[in-house]
Amino acid sequence: MDEKAESDPKGKFRRAEQRIRRHFPNHLPPLLALTDPKRTPDPVELARCLPRGFGLVYRHFGSEGRLTIAEEIAEIAKARGLCFLIGNDPDLARRTKADGVHWPEAQMASARKWRDSFYIMTCAAHGKSALARAELLPLDAALVSTIFTSRSTTAKKPLGASRARSLSRTCRLPVYALGGIEARNISRIASFAGAASIDGISDAYTARI
Repeated sequence: MDEKAESDPKGKFRRAEQRIRRHFPNHLPPLLALTDPKRTPDPVELARCLPRGFGLVYRHFGSEGRLTIAEEIAEIAKARGLCFLIGNDPDLARRTKADGVHWPEAQMASARKWRDSFYIMTCAAHGKSALARAELLPLDAALVSTIFTSRSTTAKKPLGASRARSLSRTCRLPVYALGGIEARNISRIASFAGAASIDGISDAYTARI
């Protein structure tokens, strides 16, 4: 492999996507890009840059203009074949006809109320006990974190790939690895989990070269 191919972030994500698809359920996107009000300055632009088949979780945390942004992302997602989830806001997800909702760990039980309302629902899980609770709910997947050293100010001590693999094997739900997932390390989780990322995917696909 030449140096250019080896250093190409999109190429590494593309190869990881292919590996994830071999073991992941067909109805779930193999890679999920998560937004953050501070770290994702333009969620709409991110949606425009993502490849077909990816997923995007819009987390607005009460930001002004969230309805307009969600409506724009929904249109782009439909046109580009993206899976569109909204974080912790089922009313906004329903209003914009998003594919589903991503629940924080503390709110994952809310999935019971909305079990028949969305195509996909996911939740955050920060350990084995949270995964055990998630298995009892009408959820499609769990985002397990923190896997690698992360830029997030709320990130916990990294679990590492081996611990994440062990958790995925004991969980009946499909698992996404979240936390510090970047082009340089995504291959370490691609054989047993989907990939979820705030900065890694955004940096690779919105970079202007």
